[in-house]
Amino acid sequence: MPVVNYQQYCHMLDNAKQNKFAYPAINISSSETINAALLAFKEANSDGIIQVSTGGGKFASGIGVGSMSKGAIALAVYTHILAAEYDINVALHTDHCHPEYVEGFLLPLIEETKKRRAAGLPNLFSSHMYDGSALPMKENIAESKRLMQVCVENDLLLEIETGIVGGEEDGHDTSAVAADKLYTTPEDMVMAAKEVGSMGRFLLAATFGNVHGVYKPGNVKLTPAILQKGQAAVAKALGADSSLDLVFHGGSGSELEKIHETLEYGVVKMNIDTDTQYAFSRPLVDHVMKNYDGMLKIEGEVGDKKVYDPRSYGKKGERGMADRIIRACHDLRSAGTSLGKNI
Repeated sequence: MPVVNYQQYCHMLDNAKQNKFAYPAINISSSETINAALLAFKEANSDGIIQVSTGGGKFASGIGVGSMSKGAIALAVYTHILAAEYDINVALHTDHCHPEYVEGFLLPLIEETKKRRAAGLPNLFSSHMYDGSALPMKENIAESKRLMQVCVENDLLLEIETGIVGGEEDGHDTSAVAADKLYTTPEDMVMAAKEVGSMGRFLLAATFGNVHGVYKPGNVKLTPAILQKGQAAVAKALGADSSLDLVFHGGSGSELEKIHETLEYGVVKMNIDTDTQYAFSRPLVDHVMKNYDGMLKIEGEVGDKKVYDPRSYGKKGERGMADRIIRACHDLRSAGTSLGKNI
């Protein structure tokens, strides 16, 4: 099915919230990784989210261009074309746009959507993320509101972040951040709900000890009760119907029990990147090690075209990544929940 529009995306999120599951949001950086995500969602019978970061966009544009916005546009157009061949629903999202990249990444993508809308075409992306979490809360919210206004005008959802996800992602390192910054306060959640939520529907990445990067199971110490307390504070301040749509970042190494607990508190989207990167790369390494002599022209030999053809190992990476995403769909309880053509 085509990439979802605003109303369809809201329907997806409502379905997740009411039935206490979350959509895997898969970071992509190439046609192969897009194909893996679409294949996985189809085989799991799950709707899902495909997202591109500033670094992913820059990589996709190639060494000769090096433009995060141009690369993101190319990936989005590819997704629109291929998603139409599948019977599940997909939302297109951008991930972690920090303040310094708003002018060079986020706003050009919204401008591209404006051009498409003027031409009678669907939005390029379904939603965008602005990550102003490193700023003082008032500055974060002020800039979030400015971007929210542009999103509302163009039928786009905005995701924002309060509190800081630790670790390193896409070259953005927060490992030295003070521990108390890793936890969103109930007051932060209420402020976001009042200021940004009054303008329209949005997603909130509230932090509760989550960390970007690679960690062994049990090494990430999550406190999901922070989300519960925050939602309770929002309900008390704004009413029972004001519950926030929450996003879980930095889930690698998280215990499944803790992940399931967050679903009880309104998490409807969970970002998955580190684990799928490994799942894509692992079969490629296996292929090279098993076909070393064929991959390389050693001692005057010619190698074996069948094994050094990128298609021979690229499809193995696609399959490996797809299998990991299917597992994520089951872990997040989205498997079997696709709205299909009923959206």
